[in-house]
Amino acid sequence: MNRFEQIKNLVMSLEADFVKFYDKNNQAAGTRVRKGMQDLKTLAQEIRVEVQESKNEAEG
Repeated sequence: MNRFEQIKNLVMSLEADFVKFYDKNNQAAGTRVRKGMQDLKTLAQEIRVEVQESKNEAEG
């Protein structure tokens, strides 16, 4: 469940920048949102690999 907490924390940490970008048109916040979304993508891929490896070990 630690990985789930990491995802939640990352998403929540981006909330203020989402508001600044979408509601206040702050372009710098948009850059931070893009970086955060890339970090989220990377984290999601790491989790996918871990789950697949765990699944393969259980089957094998």
